[in-house]
Amino acid sequence: MQNTFLAVLAVLWFSGCADSKPEVAAEVREIPLELSVQRFDRDFDKMGPSQLPALKQMYPYLFPEQVPDSIWQAKHRDTLQIEIRAQVDSVFADFGPYQADLELFFKHVKYYFPQAPVPKVVTLTSDVDYQNRVILADSLLLLGLDNYLGPGHRFYGNMDRYIAAELRPDYLTSDVASAFAGKVIPPPRDRSFVAQMVYHGKKLYLKDLMMPLAADSVKIRYSADQMQWAKDNEGQIWRYFVERELLYSTDRELGPRFLDPAPFSKFRLVLDNESPGRLGRYIGWQIVRAYAAQHEGTLQTLLEMPGEELFKASNYKPPK
Repeated sequence: MQNTFLAVLAVLWFSGCADSKPEVAAEVREIPLELSVQRFDRDFDKMGPSQLPALKQMYPYLFPEQVPDSIWQAKHRDTLQIEIRAQVDSVFADFGPYQADLELFFKHVKYYFPQAPVPKVVTLTSDVDYQNRVILADSLLLLGLDNYLGPGHRFYGNMDRYIAAELRPDYLTSDVASAFAGKVIPPPRDRSFVAQMVYHGKKLYLKDLMMPLAADSVKIRYSADQMQWAKDNEGQIWRYFVERELLYSTDRELGPRFLDPAPFSKFRLVLDNESPGRLGRYIGWQIVRAYAAQHEGTLQTLLEMPGEELFKASNYKPPK
């Protein structure tokens, strides 16, 4: 009976419009869940000369056997590492709000994916390894907090600006959601551009369901201006894709042009520098939203549906 009730609720959520800024359902809020968060970055920073063995016992998965203790002792004394930990401690002096956001996210995980484990969260520093700022295993979630100090931080001064722009603390839960989506959404079965767009659109639609209080700009990691540009030009973007017969193309260049992280999308027009990157993902998101608004069904059906099939059934029409 309870499983049937949850299934019906899931269908109702699945059928709703993601743009309507839904409140968090009472059934989700009431799910009992308390997220375990361990601040390895702080524990390591406060470590005394004789405390490394105890720390290794507490966090064995962070200490590979082939790395000698002398390396960890040197890292503890290194002035740059000390500064990184100090900056992390300044920005994340109170991790409570982020823990609350993550708890709400994982309540949605339990609601839609009851069998999914809730991981233990461990915060650390990663030498600003922004490509691996979130690592999600079944029972462990590692968060490299030195990748979330804000786009203007001096640690990011040598980075491309479009990369640094995404290193914001308010993107942390969105990045965790992206990591989770990558685990539950099957990769596209074909190489067409529209299938690739829909795949990324499914990831963003999953954020609609599991981060209902987040702004769309946070879900896709756009600035407010970039988000507005995408909305204002959705029809023109779509017309460009259709008129140039890109939807069913398998040209590998379309990924770097419209799907991969980049300073702007590459239409090869004068407007390129005004556009945000990854606009193919934005269009895929709107396709999946259009499908969800018109079809009842389980979330699993949507996630497993081949991209081209979902696109055809979506009857997607951009605003004029």
